[in-house]
Amino acid sequence: MKAATFPRGGVHPADKKELSKNKKIERLPLPSELVVSMSQHLGAPATSLKKKGDRVERGELIGQASAFISADVHSPVDGTVKDVIKVQLASGAVADALVIEVDSEQTKEFDKVYPWEDLEREDIQKAIKEYGIVGMGGATFPTNVKFQIPLGKKVEYLVINGAECEPYLTCDYRLMIEKGEEVLEGALIAAKAIEPEHIIVGIENNKKDAIEALEKIVRDKNLPILIQPLKKKYPQGDEKQLLKATIKREIPSGKLPLDIGAVVCNLGTAYAIYEAIKLHKPLIERVVTITGEAINEPKNVIAPIGTRIRDLIEYAGGVKDDMAELISGGPMMGFGIADMDIPIVKGSGGVLAIPFLINDKNQFACVSCGKCVQHCPIGLQPNKMFRNIKYGNYAVAINEYSLMDCKECGCCAYSCPSHLPLVQAFKMGKKMGRQLKK
Repeated sequence: MKAATFPRGGVHPADKKELSKNKKIERLPLPSELVVSMSQHLGAPATSLKKKGDRVERGELIGQASAFISADVHSPVDGTVKDVIKVQLASGAVADALVIEVDSEQTKEFDKVYPWEDLEREDIQKAIKEYGIVGMGGATFPTNVKFQIPLGKKVEYLVINGAECEPYLTCDYRLMIEKGEEVLEGALIAAKAIEPEHIIVGIENNKKDAIEALEKIVRDKNLPILIQPLKKKYPQGDEKQLLKATIKREIPSGKLPLDIGAVVCNLGTAYAIYEAIKLHKPLIERVVTITGEAINEPKNVIAPIGTRIRDLIEYAGGVKDDMAELISGGPMMGFGIADMDIPIVKGSGGVLAIPFLINDKNQFACVSCGKCVQHCPIGLQPNKMFRNIKYGNYAVAINEYSLMDCKECGCCAYSCPSHLPLVQAFKMGKKMGRQLKK
């Protein structure tokens, strides 16, 4: 099948996936302590149900969703709440967290299989909420909210996002290679919850073996799923660009995929849905890629939510002496971090250590070359947005230049010869605009 892509903008950074793509998923030995945040999702933080000294069991509800857009949090382990603290996450957000001292022996295993074929769509949606499933691609939007289809709306396409376009990261790739049947069954379960007419799995063609593996499963099991190869181009995994590539429809400004008849679900989320419905397992662990030229032994590991980045790095052999930057996530949209005690959350796909600084070049004045405009996949004018934000004209940037449509993908900054901090400016401009609106 011909590889599809979005028609406008984008960039082609070296993917660097060879560092970890052949590393099979390993299970991280349990750390002695976890730091489980109550804010692991987009929206309101969960309300903690535990206090210092309380016992917790693996899979037990320890944080209750506190609003419509919120998600439950479950204990990843058997243990004791050692403390209740405020913790700063990789994104910079500060949230309540439970410090859990992990028992030396763990008792609960999620190894019993439950049939799901006779479940009603409402049963699946309820279970997705109860097991705390959120978007695993980084956005962490509560999946049960996404799957609540309003009256009058119809889902034509369920698109599973297996693009994994961020350089370095290979956690979704390894899931496709090692857990392909489970991923596709998770897609079928998701489909039963929202009843689409078509199911498409989009995968960039730098993962040809994953495409072939899933295509074989589809053929052998005669599944109603289309595996769609995608050209390697960043940000192919952004939902707007993914839908342009796979179903040839564009989401209008201020609208959602559902407004064009689509729902997008990350591939890791499909696997989490499989575990929730088939095994009755809450979202308490995830696959994380530990990689970069400054990591001694790049790995893909299953780690409990709340694992400190320090423990992940130690398991990967530590960092080399030439490490210059540590990033949570990928180099395009991840967050630079200075504290290795930051815990991972449900949306943490990778830890990246590199021997160079991403933003170490001297900045110059904008030369009006137009490269940022040329490479913007949304079709915005980053140069004019930046200029207005620089001089405090936030309303102009928002109302005249559609700042709120910016996905902060970094294509503009990647291509800017003046090395301007465009994405940082757009984040600040949005924040200031929201404050002015309030």
